[in-house]
Amino acid sequence: MAEMKLHDFAANETDRGPFIPTKLANNPRAGQWTSERLSQDMVADYKRFLMTDGEGIRCSLYVSGCPFHCKDCFNSSIWDFKAGHEYTQALEDHIIEDLAQPFVQGITYLGGEPLLNTRVLLRLSKRIRSEFGHDKDIWCWTGYTWEELMRPGESQDKMELLSYVDILVDGRYIATFHDSLLQFRGSRNQRILDVPQSLAQGAPVQWSKLHDQERFIPEIYGQERAEGEGKA
Repeated sequence: MAEMKLHDFAANETDRGPFIPTKLANNPRAGQWTSERLSQDMVADYKRFLMTDGEGIRCSLYVSGCPFHCKDCFNSSIWDFKAGHEYTQALEDHIIEDLAQPFVQGITYLGGEPLLNTRVLLRLSKRIRSEFGHDKDIWCWTGYTWEELMRPGESQDKMELLSYVDILVDGRYIATFHDSLLQFRGSRNQRILDVPQSLAQGAPVQWSKLHDQERFIPEIYGQERAEGEGKA
């Protein structure tokens, strides 16, 4: 099977965020992709009571469809906007019931591309704020960078959804920057951003609780290995 050709659709733009454009994903123009044109209001999966998709115990909603097509994407099976099943009132009620549990900190939106499924996620976000206020937080993953979302000409529904989001993990997955020690993200170009602070300051603000792991190889181990190789 031939490898899919990737494109930079905004070749004349600059300041699009860390390591963007990349040759390992599609790079859109402002407003090129919209939920109105692309979304089929489909959900690929819903998982409850996880500790992998953000801080604390969370519920995670995976929406369908993503045109970034990042090379080696973990969820390439749900790039199709028609994948999965329709978002329903019954599913929404189930999510709200799960979020009501006192041990659940909040919900995470993943995909697929959440910011291209805003009809579903705005509906759910408004209900969450109506029923829980800010007692439950909202995390969101996106292939867009913060800088791209702030471009003139980007669709307004993306900004509306951001107004409900507490924490945004931004940027394409770039396979050459993969690092398994990163907190809640797959490649080093991606950031965990405090959305209210970023909006208030007009620039991306890193989440204050960021804590990536570090590789630690004791010095004595390195010395012993070097000595052993020298004798070989």
